[in-house]
Amino acid sequence: MELPDWVPATMDVTKPSPARMYDYYLGGTHNFEVDRDAAERAIAAMPYTIQGARGNRDFLRRAVRLLVDSGIRQLLDLGSGIPTVGNVHDVAQRRDPTTRVVYVDIDPVAVAHSSAILRSNPLAAVVQADMRDVDAVLGCREVKDLIDFSEPVGLIMASVLHFVPDSSRPAEIVAGYREAVPAGSHLALSHIGAEEPDNRNSMLADFKAVYQNTTNPVVLRTRPQILTLFEGFDLLEPGVVLVHQWRPDADQEVPAKLPPGYGGVGVKK
Repeated sequence: MELPDWVPATMDVTKPSPARMYDYYLGGTHNFEVDRDAAERAIAAMPYTIQGARGNRDFLRRAVRLLVDSGIRQLLDLGSGIPTVGNVHDVAQRRDPTTRVVYVDIDPVAVAHSSAILRSNPLAAVVQADMRDVDAVLGCREVKDLIDFSEPVGLIMASVLHFVPDSSRPAEIVAGYREAVPAGSHLALSHIGAEEPDNRNSMLADFKAVYQNTTNPVVLRTRPQILTLFEGFDLLEPGVVLVHQWRPDADQEVPAKLPPGYGGVGVKK
Protein backbone atom coordinates (compact mmCIF):
# COMPACT_ATOMS: atom_id res chain seq x y z
CA MET A 1 0.00 0.00 0.00
CA GLU A 2 1.29 3.44 -0.94
CA LEU A 3 0.83 5.69 2.08
CA PRO A 4 -0.06 9.41 1.91
CA ASP A 5 2.80 11.75 2.77
CA TRP A 6 1.27 12.59 6.17
CA VAL A 7 1.60 8.98 7.37
CA PRO A 8 4.78 7.86 9.16
CA ALA A 9 6.48 5.30 6.92
CA THR A 10 6.95 2.85 9.79
CA MET A 11 3.29 2.78 10.82
CA ASP A 12 1.37 -0.52 10.64
CA VAL A 13 -1.86 0.06 8.72
CA THR A 14 -2.91 -3.60 8.54
CA LYS A 15 -5.09 -3.44 11.67
CA PRO A 16 -8.02 -1.06 12.22
CA SER A 17 -7.39 1.88 14.53
CA PRO A 18 -10.27 3.23 16.68
CA ALA A 19 -8.90 6.76 16.20
CA ARG A 20 -9.07 6.41 12.42
CA MET A 21 -12.48 4.69 12.60
CA TYR A 22 -13.75 7.65 14.65
CA ASP A 23 -12.34 9.99 12.01
CA TYR A 24 -14.38 8.07 9.42
CA TYR A 25 -17.57 8.38 11.52
CA LEU A 26 -17.02 12.15 11.64
CA GLY A 27 -16.60 12.37 7.87
CA GLY A 28 -12.81 12.76 7.97
CA THR A 29 -10.30 11.54 5.39
CA HIS A 30 -7.42 10.40 7.63
CA ASN A 31 -8.32 6.72 7.56
CA PHE A 32 -7.51 3.65 5.48
CA GLU A 33 -9.52 0.87 3.85
CA VAL A 34 -8.99 -1.41 6.84
CA ASP A 35 -10.44 1.30 9.12
CA ARG A 36 -13.38 2.00 6.81
CA ASP A 37 -14.24 -1.69 6.55
CA ALA A 38 -14.23 -2.06 10.35
CA ALA A 39 -16.19 1.18 10.78
CA GLU A 40 -18.87 -0.04 8.37
CA ARG A 41 -19.15 -3.29 10.33
CA ALA A 42 -19.58 -1.26 13.53
CA ILE A 43 -22.27 0.84 11.86
CA ALA A 44 -24.03 -2.31 10.65
CA ALA A 45 -23.95 -3.67 14.21
CA MET A 46 -25.20 -0.41 15.78
CA PRO A 47 -26.85 1.76 13.10
CA TYR A 48 -26.64 5.01 15.12
CA THR A 49 -22.86 4.76 15.57
CA ILE A 50 -22.34 7.89 13.46
CA GLN A 51 -24.94 9.78 15.50
CA GLY A 52 -23.14 8.68 18.64
CA ALA A 53 -19.71 9.80 17.41
CA ARG A 54 -20.99 13.16 16.23
CA GLY A 55 -23.02 13.63 19.39
CA ASN A 56 -19.87 12.99 21.42
CA ARG A 57 -17.97 15.53 19.31
CA ASP A 58 -20.71 18.11 19.91
CA PHE A 59 -20.56 17.36 23.65
CA LEU A 60 -16.81 18.00 23.55
CA ARG A 61 -17.29 21.39 21.90
CA ARG A 62 -19.94 22.44 24.43
CA ALA A 63 -17.75 21.28 27.31
CA VAL A 64 -14.74 23.20 25.99
CA ARG A 65 -16.82 26.37 25.72
CA LEU A 66 -17.94 25.89 29.32
CA LEU A 67 -14.36 25.38 30.52
CA VAL A 68 -13.13 28.57 28.86
CA ASP A 69 -16.18 30.53 30.01
CA SER A 70 -15.41 29.31 33.56
CA GLY A 71 -11.95 30.90 33.40
CA ILE A 72 -9.84 27.90 32.33
CA ARG A 73 -7.07 29.05 30.00
CA GLN A 74 -5.09 25.80 29.61
CA LEU A 75 -6.41 22.48 28.35
CA LEU A 76 -4.87 19.02 28.34
CA ASP A 77 -6.72 16.83 25.83
CA LEU A 78 -5.88 13.20 26.64
CA GLY A 79 -6.50 10.66 23.91
CA SER A 80 -7.32 13.51 21.55
CA GLY A 81 -7.60 11.48 18.35
CA ILE A 82 -7.37 12.82 14.80
CA PRO A 83 -8.24 16.53 14.55
CA THR A 84 -11.28 17.47 12.52
CA VAL A 85 -13.41 20.60 12.09
CA GLY A 86 -14.04 22.23 15.45
CA ASN A 87 -10.92 20.98 17.23
CA VAL A 88 -10.43 21.78 20.91
CA HIS A 89 -7.96 24.58 20.20
CA ASP A 90 -10.27 26.06 17.55
CA VAL A 91 -13.21 26.17 19.94
CA ALA A 92 -11.18 27.36 22.93
CA GLN A 93 -9.16 30.01 21.12
CA ARG A 94 -12.25 31.43 19.45
CA ARG A 95 -13.58 31.93 23.00
CA ASP A 96 -10.25 33.34 24.25
CA PRO A 97 -7.21 33.56 21.94
CA THR A 98 -4.81 33.19 24.89
CA THR A 99 -6.00 29.66 25.74
CA ARG A 100 -3.21 27.07 25.61
CA VAL A 101 -3.88 23.50 24.47
CA VAL A 102 -1.81 20.32 24.54
CA TYR A 103 -3.11 17.26 22.70
CA VAL A 104 -1.93 13.78 23.74
CA ASP A 105 -2.46 10.68 21.63
CA ILE A 106 -0.71 7.38 21.00
CA ASP A 107 -1.85 7.03 17.36
CA PRO A 108 0.89 8.20 14.96
CA VAL A 109 -1.62 9.40 12.34
CA ALA A 110 -3.37 11.56 14.94
CA VAL A 111 -0.04 13.01 16.03
CA ALA A 112 1.27 13.55 12.49
CA HIS A 113 -1.86 15.38 11.37
CA SER A 114 -2.06 17.40 14.60
CA SER A 115 1.56 18.47 14.19
CA ALA A 116 0.83 19.70 10.68
CA ILE A 117 -2.16 21.84 11.61
CA LEU A 118 -0.53 23.22 14.78
CA ARG A 119 2.74 24.21 13.14
CA SER A 120 1.87 27.92 13.13
CA ASN A 121 0.07 27.97 16.48
CA PRO A 122 2.48 28.74 19.35
CA LEU A 123 -0.23 28.16 21.97
CA ALA A 124 -1.03 24.59 20.96
CA ALA A 125 1.07 21.44 20.74
CA VAL A 126 0.74 17.68 20.39
CA VAL A 127 2.53 14.87 22.21
CA GLN A 128 2.74 11.25 21.08
CA ALA A 129 2.35 9.35 24.33
CA ASP A 130 0.18 6.77 26.06
CA MET A 131 -2.20 8.77 28.25
CA ARG A 132 -2.23 5.84 30.71
CA ASP A 133 1.36 6.75 31.67
CA VAL A 134 0.57 9.83 33.72
CA ASP A 135 4.15 10.60 34.74
CA ALA A 136 5.42 10.34 31.16
CA VAL A 137 2.71 12.67 29.86
CA LEU A 138 3.21 15.24 32.59
CA GLY A 139 6.97 15.10 32.03
CA CYS A 140 6.77 15.91 28.31
CA ARG A 141 8.47 19.13 27.23
CA GLU A 142 5.36 20.37 25.42
CA VAL A 143 3.25 19.90 28.54
CA LYS A 144 5.79 21.67 30.72
CA ASP A 145 6.07 24.52 28.22
CA LEU A 146 2.35 25.22 27.88
CA ILE A 147 0.67 24.01 31.07
CA ASP A 148 1.19 25.82 34.39
CA PHE A 149 0.10 23.38 37.09
CA SER A 150 -0.14 26.13 39.68
CA GLU A 151 -3.23 27.38 37.80
CA PRO A 152 -6.49 25.51 37.07
CA VAL A 153 -6.30 23.09 34.15
CA GLY A 154 -9.04 21.70 31.94
CA LEU A 155 -8.56 17.92 31.68
CA ILE A 156 -10.35 16.39 28.70
CA MET A 157 -10.94 12.65 28.37
CA ALA A 158 -13.49 12.47 25.60
CA SER A 159 -14.37 9.01 24.33
CA VAL A 160 -11.02 7.54 25.39
CA LEU A 161 -11.43 5.61 28.64
CA HIS A 162 -13.64 2.96 27.02
CA PHE A 163 -10.43 1.90 25.27
CA VAL A 164 -8.69 1.42 28.63
CA PRO A 165 -9.18 -2.07 30.11
CA ASP A 166 -9.93 -2.62 33.77
CA SER A 167 -6.45 -4.11 34.14
CA SER A 168 -5.00 -0.65 33.43
CA ARG A 169 -7.05 0.80 36.33
CA PRO A 170 -8.80 3.70 34.57
CA ALA A 171 -9.97 5.29 37.82
CA GLU A 172 -6.34 5.46 39.00
CA ILE A 173 -5.32 7.08 35.71
CA VAL A 174 -7.93 9.80 36.19
CA ALA A 175 -6.83 10.18 39.81
CA GLY A 176 -3.21 10.63 38.70
CA TYR A 177 -4.13 13.61 36.54
CA ARG A 178 -6.49 14.93 39.22
CA GLU A 179 -3.70 14.96 41.78
CA ALA A 180 -1.44 16.89 39.37
CA VAL A 181 -3.84 19.83 38.99
CA PRO A 182 -4.99 22.40 41.56
CA ALA A 183 -8.46 22.99 42.97
CA GLY A 184 -10.73 24.67 40.46
CA SER A 185 -9.49 22.48 37.62
CA HIS A 186 -12.17 20.85 35.47
CA LEU A 187 -12.60 17.35 34.05
CA ALA A 188 -14.68 16.85 30.88
CA LEU A 189 -15.23 13.13 30.28
CA SER A 190 -17.37 11.00 27.99
CA HIS A 191 -17.63 7.23 27.71
CA ILE A 192 -19.70 4.58 25.89
CA GLY A 193 -22.30 3.06 28.19
CA ALA A 194 -22.84 -0.64 28.82
CA GLU A 195 -26.57 -0.58 28.22
CA GLU A 196 -28.99 0.75 25.64
CA PRO A 197 -31.22 3.62 26.82
CA ASP A 198 -34.20 1.35 26.01
CA ASN A 199 -32.59 -1.72 27.63
CA ARG A 200 -31.76 -3.53 24.35
CA ASN A 201 -28.18 -4.71 24.58
CA SER A 202 -27.73 -6.96 21.54
CA MET A 203 -26.48 -4.16 19.26
CA LEU A 204 -23.85 -3.09 21.80
CA ALA A 205 -22.53 -6.64 22.04
CA ASP A 206 -22.16 -6.82 18.25
CA PHE A 207 -20.56 -3.36 18.19
CA LYS A 208 -18.06 -4.38 20.87
CA ALA A 209 -17.20 -7.54 18.92
CA VAL A 210 -16.09 -5.44 15.91
CA TYR A 211 -13.59 -3.59 18.10
CA GLN A 212 -12.08 -6.82 19.43
CA ASN A 213 -9.99 -6.96 16.25
CA THR A 214 -8.74 -3.38 16.40
CA THR A 215 -5.65 -1.95 18.06
CA ASN A 216 -7.78 -0.99 21.08
CA PRO A 217 -10.80 -3.15 22.02
CA VAL A 218 -13.80 -1.40 23.57
CA VAL A 219 -14.68 -1.79 27.25
CA LEU A 220 -18.34 -1.05 28.01
CA ARG A 221 -19.13 0.41 31.44
CA THR A 222 -22.39 1.21 33.19
CA ARG A 223 -23.38 4.74 34.15
CA PRO A 224 -22.59 4.02 37.87
CA GLN A 225 -19.13 2.81 36.85
CA ILE A 226 -18.59 5.96 34.76
CA LEU A 227 -19.68 8.09 37.72
CA THR A 228 -16.83 6.64 39.81
CA LEU A 229 -14.32 8.13 37.35
CA PHE A 230 -15.35 11.58 38.63
CA GLU A 231 -14.23 10.84 42.21
CA GLY A 232 -12.70 14.00 43.68
CA PHE A 233 -14.66 16.24 41.31
CA ASP A 234 -17.96 18.02 41.99
CA LEU A 235 -20.23 17.33 39.04
CA LEU A 236 -21.82 20.30 37.33
CA GLU A 237 -25.47 20.12 36.32
CA PRO A 238 -26.97 18.03 34.82
CA GLY A 239 -24.41 15.47 36.05
CA VAL A 240 -23.46 12.44 33.99
CA VAL A 241 -26.11 12.05 31.31
CA LEU A 242 -26.41 10.89 27.71
CA VAL A 243 -24.13 13.21 25.72
CA HIS A 244 -26.95 14.58 23.56
CA GLN A 245 -28.70 15.66 26.78
CA TRP A 246 -25.72 17.44 28.35
CA ARG A 247 -26.47 21.17 28.10
CA PRO A 248 -27.67 20.97 24.49
CA ASP A 249 -27.54 24.09 22.33
CA ALA A 250 -30.91 25.66 21.57
CA ASP A 251 -30.69 24.68 17.91
CA GLN A 252 -29.28 21.22 18.53
CA GLU A 253 -31.06 18.29 16.93
CA VAL A 254 -31.61 15.42 19.35
CA PRO A 255 -31.94 12.06 17.58
CA ALA A 256 -35.07 10.02 18.17
CA LYS A 257 -32.83 7.10 19.13
CA LEU A 258 -30.25 8.14 21.72
CA PRO A 259 -26.93 6.28 21.50
CA PRO A 260 -25.52 4.87 24.77
CA GLY A 261 -22.81 7.46 25.36
CA TYR A 262 -22.52 9.36 28.66
CA GLY A 263 -20.72 12.59 29.45
CA GLY A 264 -20.22 15.09 32.24
CA VAL A 265 -18.03 17.86 33.59
CA GLY A 266 -16.71 18.11 37.14
CA VAL A 267 -14.68 20.63 39.13
CA LYS A 268 -11.87 19.56 41.46
CA LYS A 269 -12.79 20.26 45.08
